[in-house]
Amino acid sequence: MRWIKQHMETYIPEKEYIDTVVIPVQPFQLSSNNDLLSDTFNSEVLAIYAHEIEKELSGRLLLTPTYTYVKSANMEKEIERLNEWIHDIQSQPFQHIFILTLDVQLKKHERLLDAHLLWLPSLSATNLQSKEAVDMIRSQIGQIRELIRTYW
Repeated sequence: MRWIKQHMETYIPEKEYIDTVVIPVQPFQLSSNNDLLSDTFNSEVLAIYAHEIEKELSGRLLLTPTYTYVKSANMEKEIERLNEWIHDIQSQPFQHIFILTLDVQLKKHERLLDAHLLWLPSLSATNLQSKEAVDMIRSQIGQIRELIRTYW
């Protein structure tokens, strides 16, 4: 289920059956032209992963809005803020909470998170419609799907 009204109308009466949440997390920063293209590409890739995972596990999984933070922010403070999201989510009947990111900085702080981290290495900036990119994304989606299912 995605964070849209139609899906939330279904979620509310069925929430006891939806036990897993995925929170996409990405850094954002316009002030660094050097990273702007790779950051926006990674944002597109993250959105593809998030939506494909949601489609694959529809009926058991809720995909939240993307948690975005300024790349130069203090990571410990951002982890605290992200954990506030997680604690709010835990007030519902969710048993499994996953953070989905391509940001290696978040991976470095994984031990501070109150959720499971699904870190994916970023793809090289390529055409996301190419057969190689589509095949790689499909393969990784399958692996993530199986990993999440191991927690069920």
